[in-house]
This record gives sequence, C-alpha cells and structure tokens, in this order.
Amino acid sequence: MKVKDRLNPPERPPEERIKDFNEVNLGFTEEMAIEEAKRCLQCPKPFCIEGCPVEVNIKGFIKQIAEGNFLEALKIIKKTDAIPAITGRVCPQEVQCEGACVLNKMGKPINIGKLERFVADWARERGLEEKPTVPEWNGKKVAVVGSGPASITCAADLAKLGYKVVMYEALHEPGGVLVYGIPEFRLPKKIVKHELDYLRQLGVEIKTNVIIGKSISLHELVEEYDAVFLGTGAGTPNFLKIPGVNLNGVYSANEFLTRINLMRAYEFPNYDTPVIKGKICGVIGGGNTAMDAARSALRLGFEKVYILYRRTRNEMTARAEEIEHAKEEGVEFMFLVSPVRFIGDEKGNLKAIELIRNELGEPDSSGRRRPVPIPGSEFTLDLDVAIIAIGQRPNKVLRQGVPELQVNRWGCLLVDERMRTTMPKVFAGGDAIRGEATVILAMGDGRKAAKSIHEYLSKGESWPDEIEAINKG
Repeated sequence: MKVKDRLNPPERPPEERIKDFNEVNLGFTEEMAIEEAKRCLQCPKPFCIEGCPVEVNIKGFIKQIAEGNFLEALKIIKKTDAIPAITGRVCPQEVQCEGACVLNKMGKPINIGKLERFVADWARERGLEEKPTVPEWNGKKVAVVGSGPASITCAADLAKLGYKVVMYEALHEPGGVLVYGIPEFRLPKKIVKHELDYLRQLGVEIKTNVIIGKSISLHELVEEYDAVFLGTGAGTPNFLKIPGVNLNGVYSANEFLTRINLMRAYEFPNYDTPVIKGKICGVIGGGNTAMDAARSALRLGFEKVYILYRRTRNEMTARAEEIEHAKEEGVEFMFLVSPVRFIGDEKGNLKAIELIRNELGEPDSSGRRRPVPIPGSEFTLDLDVAIIAIGQRPNKVLRQGVPELQVNRWGCLLVDERMRTTMPKVFAGGDAIRGEATVILAMGDGRKAAKSIHEYLSKGESWPDEIEAINKG
C-alpha cells in the first residue's frame, strides 16, 4: 500500500533564525493540517494512543482535523492534555506516539505533534477556546509544589474533580522547566503563559516566590492541606569533577539557559542579566539541553559553537529534530571526546579545554556502548565559554529536615506505583522522581498522581505503613 508523503510545516531559514530568538517552526496552515490528517488510517487498534504517556485520543482528534472540525479536535485533546500548544512543540513524538504509528511500516508516521500544535494555536489565535467548567468545591484542598508539566497536569485534573488547588512556585514566574529551561525559539513564553491561564480558569491559585523548605516547611504544608503533590523537577546541575570547573566562563547549562530564558540575558543591557560572550563556545553533552544551550550560544553571537560528546551520534539522547536544527544553524559536532580539565589564564578566565579521545567499549547500564579513553590522545581546544550539559538532579532544599521523605542514590524521591512517597499524604511525580526526563513523561506522572490523590481522599484510605518504592530515577 502506497501512502502519501508526510507533510512538515515550514521553518525559518537557518541564516535568518540564528540572528534572533523567535520561533523556528512556523506551524501548519489549515489546508496543510487537513491534508496531513487525511493520511491517518484510523486504525481499529490505535497503537499511537498506547505510545502516549497521557493517553491522548490521537485517532479521534486527527479524524476531526481531517473533517475541518478544529475546535472539536482541541476539545478531544484537552480531555487528557491540559497544555497541547506546549506538548505539540516539545514532546519527543518520534519515540512515543509517532514511533508507534503503523505508517512507519509503509513510510513515515503521521505528524502528530505538529497537528496537536496546530489546533491549539488555531483556537488561541482566534480566541475560540472554550472556558472550562469549574465544578463545585468538594471540600478538600490539595497543595501542588512546583509549576512544571507534572504539576500543571496534576493541578488541572484535580481542579476538574472539584478540589481547591493551590500551586507553589519558587521562582518569580510559573512554568518550571517550560520557562527557564526551553529556549524561546522552541517554545515561546507567551504560549506557556497562555496555557497557565487555563489553570487559573479552572480555579487553581498560583503563588510565586515561595520556596517550600525555606518560606514554608513541607510539614506545615502537610498540616494545612488534605494532600500534597511534589512536582519540583530536577533543577540541580551535575558538574564535571575535573580541574578548572570554577573558572570564569564555565557554566552549567541550567544557569546559562535560566539567564537567557527566564532573565532575558540575550536582551542585555535592556535586561540586567549578563552572560559572558566570546568567539568560541563548547557545550559538553548530547541531550536536548545541550542542543538548546548550543543553539542559544549561536544566537548570542559566538562565531563557533561545538558540541563535545563522549560517544557517537547514534548514542545521543537529543531529539533528531533538535540535532538537525543545530547542524543547519552551524553547530559543529565533535564526537568521542571527553573533558580532562579546563585551562584558565592568569585572571581566572577560561581560555581552553583539554580533551581526550575515546573509543566505544561494551554497553553500560543505559544500554549504550561505554566510552573508553584512548591513552595519549589528549589535545586542547581554545574556548571562551564552556557549558556543562550532563544532566540534572532534584534539589535538596525541599527535603531538608524531612527524614521521612526517602530518596534513591541520585536524590530522586521514592514513590510506589500510585505515586505515593514515603511521607503520609505526599505524592510526587516528574523529574523529582525520575531525574531529568521529558515533558510528556512528567505529565503522565501528574495524571497518575491526580487519580491516586482522588482515590485516596474520596475513599478515605489510610496511608500504608511501608511504601514499596519503585526506583524511577
């Protein structure tokens, strides 16, 4: 069976887009969306839905797009996904819903992510989104700590069930990693703000500049609310344990991206948030965060930006789309190299990095072949700025003085299959239990936690004496 070629939305040309932080992908037109939706086979057993962590009725919403019923398509998505304009942009569809599409056997899968984005954008731009119905309060209050994707999903689902939900965010703007971690050219901040307004329409109260563990203790929160959900993410960066890591010009990706995304360093001096600039930048890592940092560095005016990765392209965890965009924009990839030390000048500023070449050995616990250094292969590379993007872990502040809240060896909160932590009344999900993961996995945790919280509070269940924790880190 021959199927039509997959349609992709137009994108801004690389030579234009590297000059600013405006969005790269321009989205489908109505005609393109309908044409792409008509490629869907409407399978009797839609594997795409099984591949979605929040179980969006993909078959159903695509059918509505094919018929030109865009608003109905959005209603179907919003039953399980509170933030489709975001997930349509940043989810790794290629390994989830699109990866499960049967059209992979005959060609290329339906462009599910871009269709999801299309209907969300279409309705928002025309002011056609329906305001959600807010149910009568059921008498129970739930605190949601953090305002990233896990917390947004949990809060939305609970609000729809009649709970009074109060969300606490440590930073001055809500959105979590969606605001501080993902650059404007991939996810415009106006989109995040708009989707958060949906939470407010559901009756969710959002309190910013409140650090749980400092401003309020977790114990105080547990006393005040009937249940607590912890969606605090993984905001503590992993650093390399090599000489020179404290030199000026060596950043964690977390700090670098937060300065740019949340504090608008790219508009300095209009915004009083500087970042060190120079001619050559090296980004250490091979995930989406590394791609975001490298592409942001290009837009800040670096003449040369390297991705320095200890394995090969085949082992990189970044989305294929992000890698291709980085290549198009001029990022250079240097594979099979590991940092040995950062080299500074007499003033303590970074001037170079020493690297060692690797070869791939046997697979490690991740299933990827382990990089093995080649003795005597060291060399240096001139750098003005280095960005370390080798993963993040949960912050310790929340659990200080809370010994009953147990974690694994990576600092991730331990939960059972119902997202219950080892502390009574407290549930958790997202990067707080997984370490740095994806937006959609976090949303799946949020949905599961909301269901468990509802069961716990509506049935009057007692907390188990011991939690059979599932290690999700």
